[in-house]
Amino acid sequence: MTPKQEFLDGHNKLSPSGMQATMALLTHFKTEKNSLFKGADWSLDKLRRPFIIWMTSLTVEEKANINKEET
Repeated sequence: MTPKQEFLDGHNKLSPSGMQATMALLTHFKTEKNSLFKGADWSLDKLRRPFIIWMTSLTVEEKANINKEET
């Protein structure tokens, strides 16, 4: 399992249904917040809080558009 997949699984396990993430959201988050990353590291302890803050700043429409990009 990739570090990104491990992050996704860990985040979703800890989150209520309204805060569930997708690979598309993670990809977009990394693109926008690249300065938080060192290589391929997806540390749940380091990145989960910034990810939640970023994700809650998105509108429902923005989330839907990001998720559509992946398909």
